[in-house]
Amino acid sequence: MPRHFLTGTELSRDELLALVDRAIELKAEPLSSRALAGKSVGLIFQKPSTRTRLSFEAGVFELGGHPVILRPDEMQLSRGEPVRDTAYVLSRHVAAFGIRTHADALVEELAAHASVPVFNMLTADHHPCQALADLMTLKEAFGALDGVVLAYVGDGNNVARSLALLGSLAGVKVRVASPKGYQLEPTADAELFEDPSSAVAGAHAVYTDVWVSMGDEETAAARRAALASYRVDDALLDLAAPGAIALHDLPAHPGDEITAEVLYGARQRIWDQAENRRHAQKALLELLLR
Repeated sequence: MPRHFLTGTELSRDELLALVDRAIELKAEPLSSRALAGKSVGLIFQKPSTRTRLSFEAGVFELGGHPVILRPDEMQLSRGEPVRDTAYVLSRHVAAFGIRTHADALVEELAAHASVPVFNMLTADHHPCQALADLMTLKEAFGALDGVVLAYVGDGNNVARSLALLGSLAGVKVRVASPKGYQLEPTADAELFEDPSSAVAGAHAVYTDVWVSMGDEETAAARRAALASYRVDDALLDLAAPGAIALHDLPAHPGDEITAEVLYGARQRIWDQAENRRHAQKALLELLLR
């Protein structure tokens, strides 16, 4: 049976920690692995992307493989071809494939019928590849993951959920602060807060995400009003542990969920996160195709 990566919980703790360490090795020597030599990897983008597209396409190339980019208007899936048939065809041509889409049910159905590994590049409920890069960034910043306290502030969305799931698996103490109506359901060992200051107190890292994601445009005004007190600024960071870092999965909207001073300042590791997507995903592909 192929090895899939849909939520991240498919990994054991040992596998996750080894993957993070391998990602750091690959960052130091980006062309040291030829795990995909002579192989193609399908990358299906039903939602727009900057970091996911760049990091996967460049990463597959660095592993010696060929990235096959597939957009909705280029696939029969958008014209009603069954998901099962799509999975069968992709499995005959590529060594693995990922999808960035809306409903989790779609990636689950593809995985159910694929004979090659399927990986989740983003769905409505999960963003596990981002969480891998986040854990790698934390390991680089603090030297270990066990006992690191990560405070996520904002909408309890797919990013928060993946941080809770994979962070807990890696030994990170995850706290999630969100206003009523935007709170994450109880997930793994994550601590849930309504007050952002309480969640951030003593934390090693303070994480945020956009207030208005793709598909949320109609509720943008209500979201900004509800989340206004959850902005990551220097004053909030001052409540965290000495040397605490700010994190963001991007794209960012300075003035909304984060200030420009934090986004572009010396207290963040946000641009490291963006780069680390490539290295973490290369380690993931090695694992899935081992």
